[in-house]
Amino acid sequence: MSEVQRRKYSQEEKNTIFDGEFMPHIDSMYNFAYRLTFDEDDAKDLVQDTYLKAYRFVNSFEQGTNAKAWLFRILKNSFINEYRKKSKQPAKVDYQEVETYYNSDDVQYQSTSDLRAESVKDMLGDEISNALNSLAVDFRTVIILCDLEGFTYEEMAKILDIPIGTVRSRLHRARNLLKEKLKGYAQNMGYDTDEEEAI
Repeated sequence: MSEVQRRKYSQEEKNTIFDGEFMPHIDSMYNFAYRLTFDEDDAKDLVQDTYLKAYRFVNSFEQGTNAKAWLFRILKNSFINEYRKKSKQPAKVDYQEVETYYNSDDVQYQSTSDLRAESVKDMLGDEISNALNSLAVDFRTVIILCDLEGFTYEEMAKILDIPIGTVRSRLHRARNLLKEKLKGYAQNMGYDTDEEEAI
């Protein structure tokens, strides 16, 4: 079945599919989007774009199949397309905002803070999240899909549009990278990490 089956759904059927099969996954979609983008607004935009595309192309969805995997693939492709688009654009600075800030009476010091660090400073205690977020996007994605979202290797291969062997090797490498990043944390928590190396 290499060609996408297209079925003409009535408006009522489209709404039923959307509400019954797509909407229950909105929280998982947001979590995945947030872990890809690290930004609440970008994650919400990505989820909204995903659901808009899902509704628009609902005729290519086969009712009764894995809606979650179908939605994750749309989200992943949208993220990649947006990432490519942004990477080709030059960085943008709102000079009016910068000028207003430095000319205001509130300025106590002449340094610019990193807004990303400011927004997550209260969450930095979570070593596992930090380690996961420090992985390259390909490795982070397979960990999220397999270990957090519970997709099978076959479903992940369809979502990521890569062979199952690549899914397995990427997941293996991602888990090893994560294990290395968390080794010091595990030792601080009292786990014996040398025992596993001897096996």
